[in-house]
Amino acid sequence: MRYVMVQIPEPPVPSPPTSADVARLAGVSRATVSYVLNDSSAVRISEPTRRRVHEAARELGYVPHAAARSLRAGHSRMVLMPAPATAAGPLYSRFIDELQGALGRLDYTVVQHGTPGRHGDEAARAWAELRPAAVLVPGSGLGPEGVAVLRRAGARAVVTLGTESVEGAHALLMDHEAVGHCAGVHLRARGRRRIGVVVPEDRGLDVFSRPRLAGVRRALHGTGGTVTELPLAYQERSAARLADRWRGLGLDAVFAFNDEYAMLLMRALQDAGVRIPEDAAVVGADDLLLGRLLRPRLSTVHIELPSGRDLAELVDRAVRDPGTPLQRHRVLGATVVHRESS
Repeated sequence: MRYVMVQIPEPPVPSPPTSADVARLAGVSRATVSYVLNDSSAVRISEPTRRRVHEAARELGYVPHAAARSLRAGHSRMVLMPAPATAAGPLYSRFIDELQGALGRLDYTVVQHGTPGRHGDEAARAWAELRPAAVLVPGSGLGPEGVAVLRRAGARAVVTLGTESVEGAHALLMDHEAVGHCAGVHLRARGRRRIGVVVPEDRGLDVFSRPRLAGVRRALHGTGGTVTELPLAYQERSAARLADRWRGLGLDAVFAFNDEYAMLLMRALQDAGVRIPEDAAVVGADDLLLGRLLRPRLSTVHIELPSGRDLAELVDRAVRDPGTPLQRHRVLGATVVHRESS
């Protein structure tokens, strides 16, 4: 018996729809399609025409080509945000959501980018490959060389959010020492003199925790009070171990870095029979809703982050005019919210 090999050709891959296809289906010009889908106000277009264009684009599955739009504009519309090295808490997440919304309304596409195993200037080279219009860098690690790499790759704005400025970049300076200082002053005013300060063991948080520890020390300087570092992992067993040796530490208060660590430690202290605030006053930071639901309610440092809208406008100005003088702003405000736990 003879066998005949028959090769079945692969079905052709359909070409993606173009703006010309949308124009034909909607019965308008390609220029009109461009004006409508880019939400341009340069030409007055009637609402029925706008609806026809949007309906045709949806029917065909047409999506504007970002690269082509960038070529027309002369630069990218992508704003790249490297993913933070540590898990973002609720406060930072709300700030990022507000910032992304504000940039979207200014017609930018926000991309969060992870570079596992790469840090600082090495990571900057990976970011530069994407040719973003702007890069917003949380935390520390980026140096002048990394900024230069990004600028040579076409980034019109590099903005850092951290405790120190970087040569060549706009800087939003976060004064975390002020957070610790507020907590220390509050506890001192409540008559506490032997204060523990939680220093998280989780990777990447030392850039925040060390300045907060320094702020508490500054608040107690010259008062005869003492400050004790309390290394703590964000784990129930770690908090339980610290609570078990609490009485031997001789402390009468704790600034627990933030509300999440404060809630973790407060539960462990109560389980160990430590009364709050009678035996130990507890203060967190971030003013999260959950802190108000605890019993006793959690005292905290309320932190004012920069407005996402203001930061988006700074990025937009720098992208439109790369010669804009570098700006450095101190943007973090801190005030104590006194509740039952202190």
